[in-house]
Amino acid sequence: MSDGNKGAGPSARSKRADARRNQENLLDAAASVFVTSGVEAPVRDIAAEAGVGVGTIYRHFPTRADLIIAVYRHQVEACAEAGPALLASSATPHAALGQWINLFVDFLVTKHGLAAVLRSDNTSFDTLHSYFIDRLLPVCTQLLDAAADAGEIRPDLKAYELMRGVGNLCIGAEHDPSYDARRLVALLIAGLRQPR
Repeated sequence: MSDGNKGAGPSARSKRADARRNQENLLDAAASVFVTSGVEAPVRDIAAEAGVGVGTIYRHFPTRADLIIAVYRHQVEACAEAGPALLASSATPHAALGQWINLFVDFLVTKHGLAAVLRSDNTSFDTLHSYFIDRLLPVCTQLLDAAADAGEIRPDLKAYELMRGVGNLCIGAEHDPSYDARRLVALLIAGLRQPR
């Protein structure tokens, strides 16, 4: 083996890390554009938001469905990873729950548009919905349990009930600028607090 091969390892890892960051940047840009312009937004708008050429997007995501599914999964992962981080860094478990629910609302507003496009392919939609539940239900449960254990909220609320309730409050929010789902969700979260 030559010394040249030894150097290829870190360089290859660096390129993979760069590619991963670039793809995450594309997915963040697509999610942002989807929130403001819907999932049918032109690819050139996503490319402009990401600061890349249109060809770069098609190289990573050959079809719009590929991009939508990738955005959906990326947002689920970001929401799932945020829960424990917020719990560790927030002043109280209730504060962490409130911050996480805000992220969840952002995801849901995007998700409703994504879901409408994906419903035409029930298999993909069902698989993604199961993935969504499997990844986010335990995170919400962890946050609720921590807040209940701290005596901040009533202990009998189930994560699925809360997630479903928040989801119902978000329905249609992406199409009605006069409806503020986040405000109603904040009232719901405030209402979970135990009287002191």
